[in-house]
Amino acid sequence: MTVKYICRHCHTMVGEIMDDTVNEFQLGFHFLTPDERRDIIAYNSNGEVTVKVICDYCSQTLESYPELSLLENPLQ
Repeated sequence: MTVKYICRHCHTMVGEIMDDTVNEFQLGFHFLTPDERRDIIAYNSNGEVTVKVICDYCSQTLESYPELSLLENPLQ
């Protein structure tokens, strides 16, 4: 399974796991609620999994300017 971690705001690739032995339990997906899973995880037709996270840059920016979190796409 290939798992790509992409920033939900700036779409920068944060990381990637390419390991056929890794499973959702090892990745901690079982801790997510069904709503969180729908919001955070996308299963692509080619077998890849995309996980939306927040990169360090966007996290620091949102921390410094919390009013940006009210916008739909604050850092695009």
